[in-house]
Amino acid sequence: MRRGGVILYPTDTIWGIGCDATNAEAVKRVYDLKRRADNKAMLVLVDDPARLDRYVHDVPEIAYQLVEVADKPLTIIYDKAKNLAPNLVGEDGSIGIRVTNEAFSKELCRRFGRPIVSTSANISGAAPAPSFADIQDDIKNGVDYIVKYRQDEKIPHKASSIIKLKSDGTISILRQ
Repeated sequence: MRRGGVILYPTDTIWGIGCDATNAEAVKRVYDLKRRADNKAMLVLVDDPARLDRYVHDVPEIAYQLVEVADKPLTIIYDKAKNLAPNLVGEDGSIGIRVTNEAFSKELCRRFGRPIVSTSANISGAAPAPSFADIQDDIKNGVDYIVKYRQDEKIPHKASSIIKLKSDGTISILRQ
């Protein structure tokens, strides 16, 4: 990932396609692989709430409380992203960030030291794959590296809840 590589990896939700969220060329490769319009923002994973300030201007205080009390994976869309690849950020300047608590993705983020793109491992418009075995060959063949961990898992995972958190603290629930 430090050289712009794209990976297929297990996250705290479903399998994801990932790359360095600060590298615009790597992000473009993910959009191309998914055949997704680059005006549709993708989310990123970080390992610790303390990292939010690096990638969001003015993180509302309630964000830290929401992350702390969330009992399942929670993606928060914040206003005014910063220090991320421009083609990753929404047209309105927003970015979706999830603080992962799953052991593998948390350690991956910690060791990498930067946010990692986390978008579902499917072609845009297709249903997300419930397990590694269900991921399309086009996706598997299009990445530089496939993480070996959790490939045999048969328990289907679900996508995260998504909320939009405005700078003034206003919350909108987008997906439960």
